[in-house]
Amino acid sequence: MLTPTEMAEADRRTIAAGTPVTTLMDRAGRAVAWEVRRQLDGLYGRRATIVCGKGNNGGDGLVTAAVLAGWGARVDIIELAAAPSPAIVGRALARADVLVDAMYGTGFSGRLDGVAADVAAASAEQLTVAVDIPSGVDGRTGATEGTAVHAVATVTFAAQKPGVLFEPGRTRAGAVRVADIGIDVGTPTLHVLDDADARTALLASARPEDTNKWRAPLLVVGGSGGMTGAPHFVSHAAMRAGAGIVWCGVPAPSTGDGSEVITKVLPATDDGALAGLGDLLASVERFHAVAVGPGLGTAAATRAAVHEIVAKAPIPLVLDADGLNAFADHADELRDRPAPTILTPHDGEYARLAGEPVGVDRVDAARRLAARTGCVTLLKGPATVIAEPAGRARINPTGGSELATAGSGDVLTGIIGGLLARGLPAFDAAAVGAFVHGRAGDVAGHTGLVASDLIVALPRTLDELSQEH
Repeated sequence: MLTPTEMAEADRRTIAAGTPVTTLMDRAGRAVAWEVRRQLDGLYGRRATIVCGKGNNGGDGLVTAAVLAGWGARVDIIELAAAPSPAIVGRALARADVLVDAMYGTGFSGRLDGVAADVAAASAEQLTVAVDIPSGVDGRTGATEGTAVHAVATVTFAAQKPGVLFEPGRTRAGAVRVADIGIDVGTPTLHVLDDADARTALLASARPEDTNKWRAPLLVVGGSGGMTGAPHFVSHAAMRAGAGIVWCGVPAPSTGDGSEVITKVLPATDDGALAGLGDLLASVERFHAVAVGPGLGTAAATRAAVHEIVAKAPIPLVLDADGLNAFADHADELRDRPAPTILTPHDGEYARLAGEPVGVDRVDAARRLAARTGCVTLLKGPATVIAEPAGRARINPTGGSELATAGSGDVLTGIIGGLLARGLPAFDAAAVGAFVHGRAGDVAGHTGLVASDLIVALPRTLDELSQEH
């Protein structure tokens, strides 16, 4: 994946190496023409309206128009530089079977106006194919100001762009297809996850045939006031994700849930808040990973216990929910952790932890917190971002609004914890965990989804992702 700045540099590098810009435009325009042909299921008797802006994006559109005309389509070309009248534009749009948006590329920022705004408004009612990115969408953040083109398909070049994975750009882009037109992308530090990434990680962390339950053990610490639903969600998701055994430490009183998860009672205050870790730390090294935070609350004694386990547990750790809130305005203290750490904030938790809002650039926000804390940071949201302290980042394309349900985040923490227990490195566990979480929502079915459905769907999800297709 390339940001607009990185894409511009890749263009310059490729042209400097001897590939003419006209050759790149020809390849790009032909790739778009093939997508138009697929969308129309043939071109006989069809009419295409191509709206072209200045520069390379408009040049790609002109090539698309020429190729479609050569294949027998009737083509209307609207060039924004010619200042066409609204009446001419309206007639061309009204008789088009397909609209091709070649107005602005990934470097665009600001607001569409005039004819461009009219075209964007019309795209919502027409079959539209966007060139590189829907015009009006910020290629770095996916944000829009005012109206933007709404495409059923977007043909982007060389690599994915962040703007088509973050909302509202994600919805505006429709199906995104990456066309290889011979651009040298260099060595990107930002990637989008896919099935192959998940399969590689899952197979690499598969337990051997001679395994036992203590080859993949996980410790969970959470709950308060007898409210133990959140840590038990974490624990059951971890078991389904491949942990061999899970101890779930919760403040008393608690009688467990009668399942395969082993409940350990921790010291508690009179009102049920976590008052300490008891002898839990003495046995913490038996585990391959620990997940801390869901349902803990924010009492002072609880925060102190969280700081203690974060400081002293020499194993990989997932810090979520109230575990994160325990470090509100003290994120720098996380740099002293003796082992790899994954932070899983949503926007509100991020602001409390970092002392500043996420802002419009979610990749940059995740990278900033990762660099500041020395921890892998998983910033939740539509297109979750996972960043490591050295600057590498991944964007997860799976999942949608169906995951915005109580307990879903606890399930994500459990999946990540289970993958850590299986032996995956922190960056991989966080990224693949997010991917699996979103895919489990697809397997479970989006209508009426509740968090427990995700847990039930995990075995089938993991099985499908582990197969070679």
